Amino acid sequence: MEEKEKKINKNENKEPKKKKRASLKSILGGDILATDFFRRQTKLLVLIMVFIIFYIHNRYASQQQQIEIDKLKKELIDIKYDALTRSSELMERSRQSRIEEYISTKESDLQTSTNPPYLIE
Repeated sequence: MEEKEKKINKNENKEPKKKKRASLKSILGGDILATDFFRRQTKLLVLIMVFIIFYIHNRYASQQQQIEIDKLKKELIDIKYDALTRSSELMERSRQSRIEEYISTKESDLQTSTNPPYLIE
């Protein structure tokens, strides 16, 4: 009989576990991190944080590369326009009429040939 009373007394001493509700004060104070759930899931939470940091880093690097690509595209377009301008200037200067004018201003005896270099039969 005494054994039954001891068991009953032991059960009476145990208080039922009360679930504490997370209040704003406990969240801001950091008490919520000391709960059993967060203690059990620490490794998972750290892994999630690492993935979030990795994601943010990749997004930032991608944006930086996109900015660099846009800058290089604009530079390429400028260089193409510059090359086109220079080639048109070269074409203008190397025309036969311009060369003849240049030669005639030098007062030389050179003249343009009226006979073709090759005779096609």
